[in-house]
Amino acid sequence: MDPMQVEVKDIDKLLQLDAYLKPFEREIRRRHGCVKGWLDRIKEVEGGLDQFSRAYSYYGLHFEPDNSVVAREWAPGATQVYLTGDFNNWQWEQHPYKNLGYGKWELKLPPNSDGTPPIKHLSEIKVIIRTKSGQLVDRLSPWAKYVLQPPKEANQGTNYKQYVWNPDQTYKFQFPKQPRPKSLRIYECHVGIATEKYEVGNYDNFAENIIPRIVKQGYNAIQVMAIMEHAYYASFGYQVTSFYAASSRYGTPEQLKHMVDVAHKHGVYVLLDVVHSHASKNVQDGLNQFDGTDACFFHSGPRGEHTLWDSRLFNYLEYEVLRFLLSNLRWWSDEYNFDGFRFDGVTSMLYHSRGIGEGFSGDYNEYFGLNVDTDALVYLALANHMLHEQNPEAITIAEDVSGMPTLCRPISEGGVGFDYRLGMAIPDKWIEILKGKRDEDWNIGNIVHTLTNRRWKENTVAYAESHDQALVGDKTIAFWLMDKEMYTHMSMLSEPSLIIDRGIALHKMIRLITHALGGEAYLNFMGNEFGHPEWLDFPRVGNNDSYHYARRQWNLVDDPLLKYKFLNEFDKAMNLTEEKYGWLRSDPAYVSWKHEGDKVIAFERGGVLFVFNFHPTQSFTDYRVGVEVPGNYKIVLSSDDSLFGGYNRVDKNCSHLTNPEGYAGRRNFIQVYTPSRTAVVYAKAD
Repeated sequence: MDPMQVEVKDIDKLLQLDAYLKPFEREIRRRHGCVKGWLDRIKEVEGGLDQFSRAYSYYGLHFEPDNSVVAREWAPGATQVYLTGDFNNWQWEQHPYKNLGYGKWELKLPPNSDGTPPIKHLSEIKVIIRTKSGQLVDRLSPWAKYVLQPPKEANQGTNYKQYVWNPDQTYKFQFPKQPRPKSLRIYECHVGIATEKYEVGNYDNFAENIIPRIVKQGYNAIQVMAIMEHAYYASFGYQVTSFYAASSRYGTPEQLKHMVDVAHKHGVYVLLDVVHSHASKNVQDGLNQFDGTDACFFHSGPRGEHTLWDSRLFNYLEYEVLRFLLSNLRWWSDEYNFDGFRFDGVTSMLYHSRGIGEGFSGDYNEYFGLNVDTDALVYLALANHMLHEQNPEAITIAEDVSGMPTLCRPISEGGVGFDYRLGMAIPDKWIEILKGKRDEDWNIGNIVHTLTNRRWKENTVAYAESHDQALVGDKTIAFWLMDKEMYTHMSMLSEPSLIIDRGIALHKMIRLITHALGGEAYLNFMGNEFGHPEWLDFPRVGNNDSYHYARRQWNLVDDPLLKYKFLNEFDKAMNLTEEKYGWLRSDPAYVSWKHEGDKVIAFERGGVLFVFNFHPTQSFTDYRVGVEVPGNYKIVLSSDDSLFGGYNRVDKNCSHLTNPEGYAGRRNFIQVYTPSRTAVVYAKAD
């Protein structure tokens, strides 16, 4: 796109959506001017974003048609660069790079005398940097496509090593990228723990065994964690060391391509969890101090360090850093066919404070003042602009807890261009309730407020619990509800347990009300759909490198004698009901009823009526519920169905004719039976 076409031409539309933004119009225009300035500069120097974002075809190691090899690096702090490896018997001085200026270095290696490449597939290589002090340091190329950790028995330490990836046979995609789903139902997953075995799961296992499970559950998208290579497994993928390398602990790059292709075969949209908010501090197998300085890809000094995460922070004002990061997104999109991206740590990027100690009261001055990191915000806008230009079906999701206005509005309006943000207040609210409140003390109005408190026309991904809650030291919703009883009373043959009965009932209700009321998309972390009983604890010194808790026990949900099947079946039915009626792709719900004494919530969305009775003991007969559209309403989903571990107290064959009398702000009402701790969904009969 011509940069002139990204003027803020629709800012009036933005101000109509939120008049409180009017005092900050000048700042919104200033930010957009910075975005346009970068686009103009890139257009002038590079010919446009398309070429600028293909740096992976220039930097790194490349095999030419005549089998010669060209290697290039950006190392502005180096005084000399060398390439070494088993191809030259580690004689680094034999192959110095040529200084091209502007921090760029280039090395050309002719073919062997027999016409074969001078470096072979899976050869180990290193980049040697001579620093300004004259010291020689070895590094992995920032553009490395394949890195491996030596096996423990090799006694070669734990640092990753770079290997040339140039196989004779590369994977050919058979299925195209997916169109964006009309209703986005995301299954957040981790390839390594997606196995029952005491080992790291692999791409092939995920493709063959896990994707069919996800499809059966009614999810239409996966959000894949920990793909960008990270030296520390227990970091959950959030301490990236090699940004262009698919994690080798799960298999080869070609196997990842196959996994993505299998997802597309099943019609599943594939999101990559991308970490551009920070990078690992590792030096020998990371980006840190690549050229021998504390700068290069990062800010120098305190601004370049995240004190809470103990990691490095990118310098988004540096031309080559923008090239590196934008090209990284293109790499995962073009090379591996990922459909979209979930951006990690956006709150940390947006503010100079990194969000540390920030309460974010909602005062707009917090979002348009000096604490905002314009450079990072501009990078995010450029990334969204590029991704949507390259693929109009791309989806981008921001992990932002601050509630930054305009984050999910188009760039033409002066927004940052994300399609969705994560509704991070929702899981926090459920934890707060489950930790400290008796059932009879649940504040119904506060629950509804949290689920509906989002920016108008800025889409939100709702989720009941985060992946962090699954980690050791925290608790999932299932664990908060049932705890140790899960080890003794989840069998169909066990004696009845009030704790388990309550837990199963509320687990279903919490998920459905989050699904239906909380956003324009829904997300679930792998295993939580059936209340996985074990926390996640990656192999580490503290647990003797055990994989016991670094896996998912699918056998629990597959066993017909265990009650996990009830939660799994409800999760499936919930997704399939949404697929039919489409409340996620509808405008936010109209909440007609939130009664503190009765603990009843009723709302309509997408032509569907939802009735929740959170009361621990009280059921209600002939309970009036307002509804706008007249007609005959039938039950399409009941959490009390025996298929879901309920008691069949609700007659699903019962018809509910509307009464043409206004009630609860609606034109009509129906009368329903709403048993305690149940959720029932009604839709007009065909």
